[in-house]
Amino acid sequence: MAEDAPTPPSSTPAASTPAASTPVPPRPVNEQAPRMVVRTATVDDIDAIRDLCARVYTDVPPYSPTTLKAQQQHFAEGQFVAVYEGTVVGYCATFRIAEALAFAPHTWMEITGGGLAARHDPDGDWLYGMEVFVDPDYRGYRIGQRLYTRRRALCQRLGLKGIVFGGRLPGLHRRIKKVGSAEAYVEAVRTRKMRDPVLSFQMRNGFEPIGVLADYLPSDRESLGYAAHLVWRNPKANSEPSGGRTARSRYSQRTVRVSIVQYQQRRVRSFEEFGHNVEYFVDVVADYRSDFVVFPELFTLQLLSIENQRIPASDAIATLTRYTEPLKALLSRLAVSYNINIIGGSHPTRSETGEILNICYVCLRDGSVHQQVKIHPTPNERYWWNIEGGSRIDTIQTDCGPIGVMICYDSEFPELSRHLVDQGAQILFVPFCTDERQSYLRVRYCCQARAVENQCYVVMSGNVGNLPNVENMDIQYAQSCILTPCDMPFARDGIAADTTPNVEMVAFADLRMEDLAAARQSGTVQNLRDRRFDLYSVAWTNRKG
Repeated sequence: MAEDAPTPPSSTPAASTPAASTPVPPRPVNEQAPRMVVRTATVDDIDAIRDLCARVYTDVPPYSPTTLKAQQQHFAEGQFVAVYEGTVVGYCATFRIAEALAFAPHTWMEITGGGLAARHDPDGDWLYGMEVFVDPDYRGYRIGQRLYTRRRALCQRLGLKGIVFGGRLPGLHRRIKKVGSAEAYVEAVRTRKMRDPVLSFQMRNGFEPIGVLADYLPSDRESLGYAAHLVWRNPKANSEPSGGRTARSRYSQRTVRVSIVQYQQRRVRSFEEFGHNVEYFVDVVADYRSDFVVFPELFTLQLLSIENQRIPASDAIATLTRYTEPLKALLSRLAVSYNINIIGGSHPTRSETGEILNICYVCLRDGSVHQQVKIHPTPNERYWWNIEGGSRIDTIQTDCGPIGVMICYDSEFPELSRHLVDQGAQILFVPFCTDERQSYLRVRYCCQARAVENQCYVVMSGNVGNLPNVENMDIQYAQSCILTPCDMPFARDGIAADTTPNVEMVAFADLRMEDLAAARQSGTVQNLRDRRFDLYSVAWTNRKG
């Protein structure tokens, strides 16, 4: 959405007056508590930001929670909220971008990566203003001005060259016949021959128009899709971009240790025995101070062997559903006890609405439990288990940064990984379950492609062994691995760790986040930076859930 100025009604809401017969004691005032605060936005603000967005933009849907979370994950320090007496009354979203992109012709969708701030460049020397909106009921509080002041302060603190964005022209539709073109209208406002409620506000705040962006936001009917290309130049900027630091130096020297469990399917006699098997591996990898441990897809089908008899598929799901809550409790307890984040493979279960879903439970070492439903069930899953696909794929925030989960077949659909990476994921976890080598290689080759095209790490964990009395788990083939982009900072073959095929074992790798960042910003190839946003993008519909 193009940058706007606050356009509220002419008066603030009047305070309600109590009846004269009802004495009201004076309200205690904490003189030290500020009534208006502009601060960095957090995940806890997302619902309030969406409510505010819906009040400001009544003709378009508000930003989705996924989009707002992605903006924070890409550039947390660049997202601000204005809070008045505990209520969010303003929002400001920004990201960093290279000068060449900032000053070239572009649309809002192209430059922002569909609103996700997916084109945030940690090495960018300009700050791009993606969004500002203010509660229409709070005119006179100069909230927009406060947000712009905070944005300028950020720009100066980071030593950037300035701020650039596309600003709305809401008066254009009324004057277009008189002036003849959008360019002529901007010039008339610049020379103060005309007044535009937004552009005039931007100019009073120190922004200068340098041109017009056509088709910037086609849905903006008042602006006829146009936007003024606006710039504020930082008077304190150094001539050397961003202090001359390299892309690598902008990142903390952070290493994430990942472990994978190539898990052998074998008969167990009770849930307790299953739990002991899982805890054994968690204990082992925790001794190596791993940040993550990954188990395979459908590894809980081992629980169907407790009865030691073939269970019809229709009854198997009901049996497995009984173990859902104990499984979550087990993984959560282990995550906290062993101080490790657990990617809990996947577990087919019946939802409250009756759907059968294949769910990965992610239990973090802070005690929180998250889940990702498999989006694309395989033909076998649909045939044997009547499993249905999910409709959302979101990143999960961890103490090692945002991650994504794609369950087996999902890795063969590049749109999903791109959507996760656009939200800020740098590590994608792929629990998988394949019966023979060809099936396995489909998943592996696709995962390697995902690592290359998204310049991210991809972590695979699969089953070995067999369960003779469990449908669709007769045989297993796996060679679990941890994959990297194929570029100079990484292992020669793009493989950080590998396992021996069809042998129960664990493997480890230290994933250096600064290497990933350096590859994205200055690698031999720069797949993320070089995407043609003017030609294509991934648009998530959010029509379900």
